[in-house]
Amino acid sequence: MSKLVTIYGGSGFVGRYIARRMAAKGWRVRVAVRRPNEAMFVKPYGVVGQVEPVFCNIRDDASVQLAMQGADAVVNCVGVLNELGKNGFDAVQAEGAERIARLASENGVERMVHISAIGADAESASAYSRTKAAGEAGVLAHMPDAVILRPSIIFGTEDQFFNRFAAMTRFGPFLPLVGAETRFQPVYVDDVAQAAEQGVLGKAASGIYELGGPEVKTFRALMQQMLEVIHRRRVILGVPFFVAKFMAGVLDILKFVSFQLFSNPILTRDQLKNLPQDNLVGDSAKGFADLGIVPTTLDAVLPEYLWKFRPSGQYDDIQNSAKNLRT
Repeated sequence: MSKLVTIYGGSGFVGRYIARRMAAKGWRVRVAVRRPNEAMFVKPYGVVGQVEPVFCNIRDDASVQLAMQGADAVVNCVGVLNELGKNGFDAVQAEGAERIARLASENGVERMVHISAIGADAESASAYSRTKAAGEAGVLAHMPDAVILRPSIIFGTEDQFFNRFAAMTRFGPFLPLVGAETRFQPVYVDDVAQAAEQGVLGKAASGIYELGGPEVKTFRALMQQMLEVIHRRRVILGVPFFVAKFMAGVLDILKFVSFQLFSNPILTRDQLKNLPQDNLVGDSAKGFADLGIVPTTLDAVLPEYLWKFRPSGQYDDIQNSAKNLRT
């Protein structure tokens, strides 16, 4: 265990999978997070002392530098979907990413992997997408040999996509969707982690990789597939964008007047700006094929964690089998 990698946001959805993979490769792993006491679950990823959560505030130079002290490689997984307090898009996704790269360069860190997102665009109407692009530019300005990964919608056991909509099916016969015809290319979280692992190990050439799964489906089709997995029937309602714009405006105002006590995890005006755009890998972009990775299908993974949303949970299949026997 002579090598050390610092993973910023290493207890998050993607970061924990990268941490597990790097520990399995025999690296020491430093998981840099805002609340180390809530990241203790990463310690069993390796032997005693191999994986350690440490405090880090990505907005502070000294904190970021201390977390990478002695590191051979750094991985940045920090991002926000919704601005809250001082953790705005600029502070986290643009300035934070640039700060990690600048300090990594100054401290002689050999390699850097940065997790961005498909749709990163300096000219986008969305602040989320603009700051993702600014973060990429900041990383490349200081670490020109960095590996930048742009995943599409990520799915997996802890995701906030399928889990969120599956939970919504418990509350009524309708499932409302904004941007029902927008196309996505969902990618399995461990496939993204494998790509990051190759970047840390120096097995991936520097540059930007767009990561999408083997299936391209509309939002509506993805929800229909989810409903089949959880054995529920729901009417999928496409919400017009003008209605969604009004809803998002009301929710954002509520967030403002409540001094962010209501954080608006439902729908923001900035998120709405991205929803009409297809979230797909570009035709000429480097991707999984260039990394020698075969992406995982939805069918191979969704039943493994969405079963808890079935009417009878883990016993749903048993009950259905019993009904067939009676008939």
